[in-house]
Amino acid sequence: MDSKILLENGTNELMILEFQLGDNCYGINVAKIREITKYVPVTPVPNAHPSIEGVFMPRDVMITAIDLKNCLGRGQSDPKGLFIITNFNKLDIAFHVDNVLGIHTVSWTEIIKPEVTISSAEEGVAIGIVKKEDRLIIILDFEKIVTDINPETGLKVSDINDLGDRERSQVPILIAEDSALLNKLIVDCLKKAGYENLTHTENGRQAYDIISRYKAYGTLRDHVRLVISDIEMPEMDGHRLTKLIKSDEATAHIPVVLFSSLVNDEMRRKGESLGADAQLSKPEIGNLVKIIDQLVAERHLNM
Repeated sequence: MDSKILLENGTNELMILEFQLGDNCYGINVAKIREITKYVPVTPVPNAHPSIEGVFMPRDVMITAIDLKNCLGRGQSDPKGLFIITNFNKLDIAFHVDNVLGIHTVSWTEIIKPEVTISSAEEGVAIGIVKKEDRLIIILDFEKIVTDINPETGLKVSDINDLGDRERSQVPILIAEDSALLNKLIVDCLKKAGYENLTHTENGRQAYDIISRYKAYGTLRDHVRLVISDIEMPEMDGHRLTKLIKSDEATAHIPVVLFSSLVNDEMRRKGESLGADAQLSKPEIGNLVKIIDQLVAERHLNM
């Protein structure tokens, strides 16, 4: 996709591409998309997961094709339609869909967190739901879809074991991550790495409310000395959270680490312009700990 259509920094908005699988409408963050192409025949991979159609090589780049209908328990896709070719978590993956309907600009505040309002087929693989005109668009969690197919693409929790025995630290760290599973994994990994004073929230709004409350009490340093944030989150995204923290003299000193599947070149430039102190792709949990160690040492956060 042309990066020029991406939104300005820190507006708490995103652009979603709406597409169809059968009669149902779904969405994907435009920031994840490289291009959209017509379906082309793929080479099957022996003993592959049932949702993997095969691989193909446009412009000498090996891309795995995933049957999105199969992933959602809606049967097999017909050998037609379109490929949405994505890049996130340093992976190039094509998702086979029936049709593309258009692009919408929405605020994260418009996105409803999915609960019992969606069918069991989409439970656990939806970031949220947004209403457009007379239809609901389910924004899918493509990272979870890929991780469910191949767990090796998820957080490299084993990297923490390579760090060896470590001293305990009481540096207060605030975490903003909307995925309950990833939130728990990040907390568990940081505790294993020695960081025990952790507060975790479901989105940027909750995280910023905590920062604002302790700032008003005059106890911010006692409770928040470093922030780790995802980018894609309902209510308030990580870029908006970073902008609010870094544009306030009372909080600008707090290091912000963006830990997201969306850390590509374009999004990295956005994060840098907003003042993010570090940005890492989500599989790099070992590097996340190393970055925290570095920031704690450089900024004397442990004192």
